Parts: sequence; C-alpha cells; structure tokens
Amino acid sequence: MNDEEMMNCSEKGRQVERLREIMTRLRAPGGCPWDAEQTHESLVSNLIEETYETVDTIQRGDLEHLKEELGDLLLQVVFHSELEREAGNWDMDEVARGISEKLVRRHPHVFATSEAGDSEAVLKQWDEIKRVEKGDEEKPFLHGIGKGLPALLRAAKLQKKAAKVGFDWPDAEGILEKVEEELEETREELEKHTAGEPARKELEAEVGDLLFVVVNLARKLGIDPEVALEGTNVKFTDRFGSVESGLKEAGQSLEQADLGEMERRWQLAKERGRMG
Repeated sequence: MNDEEMMNCSEKGRQVERLREIMTRLRAPGGCPWDAEQTHESLVSNLIEETYETVDTIQRGDLEHLKEELGDLLLQVVFHSELEREAGNWDMDEVARGISEKLVRRHPHVFATSEAGDSEAVLKQWDEIKRVEKGDEEKPFLHGIGKGLPALLRAAKLQKKAAKVGFDWPDAEGILEKVEEELEETREELEKHTAGEPARKELEAEVGDLLFVVVNLARKLGIDPEVALEGTNVKFTDRFGSVESGLKEAGQSLEQADLGEMERRWQLAKERGRMG
C-alpha cells in the first residue's frame, strides 16, 4: 500500500486497520528512524504517561480530549503489537482475539448458562474463573494481585481482594481507630529517630502502615484513594499558585517570603476556595 492509498483508507470501521498500516510503514525501511529504534522496554515510560494522561482527562470530565488521549493510548497497544508481529510471534489480531475470548469465558451469565444477579456476583464469578484459568487454586489467595501497580493502587487492590473473603473491618469507625493507632506508633518512632537512634527503617515501616490503613479507610467509604489524592494534588497546586501570585503582586518571590507570610496567603487562598 502506497502513501496515497494509506491516507485514503478512511472508511468507517477500517480506522484501526489504517492505524496498524501506518505503524508498519513508520517501522519499515525508509520510515521514521525514531519509531524504528523503539523496543518494548523503551516504550514503557510512554505507556505509563499516556495512561495517566487518559486518566487525567476522565477526572476532569474533558470528553473531547479523552478521545485524543484514548487514541494515544491505543497507539501504544498497536506499537507493542507491531514489534511482536515483526518478530514473528503474534499481532494485533491475536491481542484482540485473546481479550474477546477472555470476556466470553468470564461472562458465562451472558454467553452461557450460569447466573449472576448483581455486580457483586459477577465479580465473584470473574475471580473464581480467573483463578482456575491461571491455575492459582493452590497458590496464596493474594498471589500476583496488583503486581506492577503503583503502591497506592496496589494497596487498594490487595485490601479489596482480602475483603471479598471477609477479612475486613465491619465499619469505618474501626478503621479510624486503627488510623489513630498507626499515627501514634509513627509519632513514637519519630521521637526515637529525632533522639538520634538509628530508626530510619522502622520509621519508614510505620509511615507505610499509616498510609496502608488510610487507603483502607478510603476503600471502606467507597472512595477511590487515587482519585481522592489527585484531587488534593490539584487543590494544593491551585492554592500554592495563589500564594505565588500574591507574593509576586507584593513584589516578593517564594524564596524571599518567610513561612508565616506564605501560610497567611495560603489561608486566604483556602478561604477563597470555600467561598467559590
């Protein structure tokens, strides 16, 4: 297929095929040197970046840019698939076939004769089928859960999985008490650390325990901890920007201002946010 034919390949329903053909052309001799040099390993950071940019548009409710970001994310799938096609292993069709067959297998209440009356039953059935498929029946219950995820997301996934077999607090109040307990243990370890005792690892462990139980509190309240934390990140960025802008208007820089002045402007930004 020449360049003109590729550009004219625009009929609805053929766009994924067109994307695959473009990627093949970019990787071929005479194509793009950068694309031709890439490997699975070199593309990892791109895959992570595009995933987080997609998540960002969803969280902001920016549906028009979501379309663009999903395209960028789809490109990563096509790129990795093209590398394996070139190596003679598998291609994009086999990727699509694999996930299609998995969806059919794990939805027997839709495509076969089993029953699942609500979302909870669907997820339970999914997990049971998944464990059988992967031969995990004899492995530890949390085997492989969340591997490769950022620690915050993995903590939430581990806790959710454990809760499915009843390993959970009955209510949020019990978790709040655990938060207070972990906070006190962190405070005690910090006092040892500041007293000069070699307690760095122990302090790290206590902070980890504190973070883990806060993630559990979010899960129990039905809050996605990643979404909650990102919301606070955005809020912090906005308020700190207000502090910086206010200082500039007063002829000061962040480096010149003392903590008291920055705190005063922070509180003003916080109050404006409440009023807004």
